[in-house]
Amino acid sequence: MDIRKSLSELGDRVARAREDLRIVEEQLLFQMDVLEEAKTRMLVAETPLADREFRVAREDHDRLVAERARVTQELVELQREQDRLLDRMLATPPV
Repeated sequence: MDIRKSLSELGDRVARAREDLRIVEEQLLFQMDVLEEAKTRMLVAETPLADREFRVAREDHDRLVAERARVTQELVELQREQDRLLDRMLATPPV
């Protein structure tokens, strides 16, 4: 197995995961605003529709929080694998 090639591919995967995390965090910031607005409408309007809108906004927010956790964990695992490959590369004498 070519460690340099594996490191290169892993670097690409890390870059994609970081971009995914950036996007999810942007979406989460937007959804937090949506959630706050829905909460305010729910408290002021006190209607079933406002309650439903708040529940939907909260569920969307919770899904994004879970997605952020998943992508963050993926990034940690990729970086751990990258470190492992680097250690192997440094321990292997040049050919």
